[in-house]
Amino acid sequence: MALVINDRVKEISTTTGTGALALGGIVAGEGFITFATGIGNNNTTYYAIHNQGTAEWEVGVGTLDATSANLARTTVIDNSDGNTSPITLSAGTKDVFCTLPASKAIYLDASTPPVPIGAASAGFALAMAVAL
Repeated sequence: MALVINDRVKEISTTTGTGALALGGIVAGEGFITFATGIGNNNTTYYAIHNQGTAEWEVGVGTLDATSANLARTTVIDNSDGNTSPITLSAGTKDVFCTLPASKAIYLDASTPPVPIGAASAGFALAMAVAL
């Protein structure tokens, strides 16, 4: 099991409740790829869920079971309820996609020094910036 981050990974889901998301495939014509293609079976990834037309959202780490097309909500980082528990998804179509949560990013600002976010260490960020 590896943490995999990939671009253009997005599917829809109509899952309700707090359990794993049953992935319903891509929306045709939008140029996205499935979690199975972009992440791979039994791998983890950062995900975001947004229930279309609502204020319901969640960001976390998910584990893909490509055999059953389910994304387990392994670790919730943040959500629309303001906590780290899985939100209770109401009825509707959800966009489920890969993302890189801001709290997990290390980046360079306009003046070039590394800017660690969240629990990232400044030493690690500096080492990575020098390596670039």
